[in-house]
Amino acid sequence: MQTLLTADLFADAPAAPALHAVTLQGPVDILGFRSAARALLARQVPPKQVSWHSSDAPVQDLFASPTPAQGTAGAPPAPAVNVPADFLPLCQSVILHRDPNRFGLLYRLLWRLVHEPTLRHDPLDADQVLARHLAQAVRRDLHKMKAFVRFRTVQDETFKSHPEGGPLHVAWFEPEHHIVEAVAPFFARRFTQMRWAILTPERSVEWSAAKLHFGPPARREQAPPADAGEQLWLTYYQHIFNPARLKLKMMQKEMPRRYWKNLPEAQLISSLAAQAPQQRLGMIEQPASALQRRVPAAPLHRAAVQRQQSAIEPGDGPEAQPLSTAALLDSLQRCRQCPIGQHATQAVGGEGPARARLMLVGEQPGDQEDLRGRPFVGPAGQLLDRALAELRWDRNHLYLTNAVKHFKYEPRGRRRMHKTPSQAEAAACLHWLESEIRLVQPEAAIALGATAAASLLGRHVAVMSERGQWFTRPDGLRVLVTLHPAALLRTEAQHQPAAYLAWLEDLQRADPLARPDAR
Repeated sequence: MQTLLTADLFADAPAAPALHAVTLQGPVDILGFRSAARALLARQVPPKQVSWHSSDAPVQDLFASPTPAQGTAGAPPAPAVNVPADFLPLCQSVILHRDPNRFGLLYRLLWRLVHEPTLRHDPLDADQVLARHLAQAVRRDLHKMKAFVRFRTVQDETFKSHPEGGPLHVAWFEPEHHIVEAVAPFFARRFTQMRWAILTPERSVEWSAAKLHFGPPARREQAPPADAGEQLWLTYYQHIFNPARLKLKMMQKEMPRRYWKNLPEAQLISSLAAQAPQQRLGMIEQPASALQRRVPAAPLHRAAVQRQQSAIEPGDGPEAQPLSTAALLDSLQRCRQCPIGQHATQAVGGEGPARARLMLVGEQPGDQEDLRGRPFVGPAGQLLDRALAELRWDRNHLYLTNAVKHFKYEPRGRRRMHKTPSQAEAAACLHWLESEIRLVQPEAAIALGATAAASLLGRHVAVMSERGQWFTRPDGLRVLVTLHPAALLRTEAQHQPAAYLAWLEDLQRADPLARPDAR
């Protein structure tokens, strides 16, 4: 560090304070700044007496010596300084800003944090607000560089001699701040298997041989012209453009116009935006697309109403029976007694012989069952099929159904995640299950899970404590309680084998009813 003394202009005037000029090695010399700041702080040099410079902006001071000092070379190590934990990350961001006064601001903040302990609790302090503003601008510039870099392929000499390494991908970008070194590791992680280079007016960076190499500034004309891959990207961009979601002001906020000149898709924005109103009108005029295999909830004519009543109503006496499973399914498809039916693809009725001795009742259809219209065909159904094979039960001799007939789900992106039906929804579906029981007249039923057990037994069932036990309903139907196969799929991997064997033991209690040779 060099101390610069001002000249005495008047004999009787007090001496001017010494000016300490610190020159850092480059505009982002965070280590040099930390070392110099700690040394200055140890010597109790106030911020007003320090002049900060970097090697790319030489000292321009009338009173400076011809050879400016470099940092604090030769000074003894300074003691550590106790500052808030977020101050160092703030310094690392602010130093990347292009503001020439950033070093002075950070040293002033460091000085005040040491001498004004309450400063860290003042979020409205002008210096802290300015530092956070500079850091935010740097973070925004880092994000824009990650988002708006477009690579073009170049078959350089390395590719011609060693084509197995692939061509060189070159991009041009004009950052607002000194962010090239900070953002380069992101591209190295993102494109590890690719040779690439990013040219900027400040400096260049290249990734080759699994190393980052930094070079001198570049000019715009050194970047390669458009290639065939760019035209493919433009075609893709044009096809995914959605006029109904066009918001020009928001788009320009996220993708400012100053970046457009380096983005190939920017040449399409004006024409696509001009065509958007007409395209929106065309989209509105198009008829609504119907869901695949969705059964409409249309009003029923008199014959259908009579068929529905015959299918689900028990009549005046206990001997009254539904017509058939086909009539029941026909009525079931038009059921909208709970909100689930408004969103499911279709209702999923039972499947099996009309006089099966054993009925298996699950909770509700899953995603695959909803799409295919059959019970137990998804992952849980596949596990059930495995158990049936090991027990030597023939699925064709069993009647499989669910307590709730529509798939209740929660959309997450493109996936439909299962949701447990509420008590009201299960109660709305109960008459369908009872109609199936009256049609099939099984000797016993297996309740797979809590929802099925509650629907069959008419009470809350603690499955884990009541599993493997037989219960008898008032109508004489015997019910065996056990887990739903989906519960086994959710079990931790190390516990799944034991849980599966215990589940097989539960099912085996119905063995005399499940196998024809047990009649």
